[in-house]
Amino acid sequence: MFGHLLEPRPRAGHKGSFGHVLAIAGSHGKTGAAAMCGMAALRSGAGLVTVASEESAIPVIAGHAAELMTEALPSGRASAGVEKIAEKKDVIAIGPGLGANPETVAMVRRAFAEFAQPMVVDADALNALAGTAWSGGGKFRVLTPHPGEMGRLVGRTIAEISADRLGAARGLATARQVTVVLKGERTLIAFPDGRVWINPTGTPAMGTGGTGDILTGLIAGFLGQFPEDPSQAIAGAVYLHGLAGELGAAALTEKCLVATDLLRYLPAALEECARLPHRL
Repeated sequence: MFGHLLEPRPRAGHKGSFGHVLAIAGSHGKTGAAAMCGMAALRSGAGLVTVASEESAIPVIAGHAAELMTEALPSGRASAGVEKIAEKKDVIAIGPGLGANPETVAMVRRAFAEFAQPMVVDADALNALAGTAWSGGGKFRVLTPHPGEMGRLVGRTIAEISADRLGAARGLATARQVTVVLKGERTLIAFPDGRVWINPTGTPAMGTGGTGDILTGLIAGFLGQFPEDPSQAIAGAVYLHGLAGELGAAALTEKCLVATDLLRYLPAALEECARLPHRL
């Protein structure tokens, strides 16, 4: 399915060839979410990653990895300032650890409605959309809710979502014209045209804080590298995320796996997939 995405890179490729991801993420006390999202995009193969966050969080985020570039979000989340940061970026990931103050919520809603780039929407950004009359509006949008976030988006309980995960994912994707990655056992990828793909990888070991931030970064990184094949890019990111979790759990046990271990085992997941391209 997505095995061709794992083929060797062109010899003439450079950092400008593999996409520039902007992660609008993090806030005071939640800098790790932004750093994990950004590092996951880098580990997926993105050429460049910039993390935009509130000014007080920038030194901590930058301290996680020298490879991450950073930008301070403008005071008051001014629309023009955020739009300036987004210029020349290929993909936007928004939401991990972002916070829920009114200025941030307003900024998320504007960015979702107005920015032209493909956007991966997670965590606090999903909550910012909940209860409003949003839609994809012809733009490429990927939403990555867990069941609680999904329930808030559609006005249903977690129990109701869990009772019909496929129907909930397909219903939201077709009604709002977005791609929905509904996380959980057998993560679902629902497309605006009604197709739903069921991901076979994953483990209960991934039920720990931060694994969703890693997934958001991986999807954004793959979309940046493979803009011509977005459906396969999303499927590849979801599959590898789960497989890295399986490999990590096998080595570290289900209880001891933490989110950043997914980045440690991502190379092994990539190698395993590359050995079995006929199955992908």
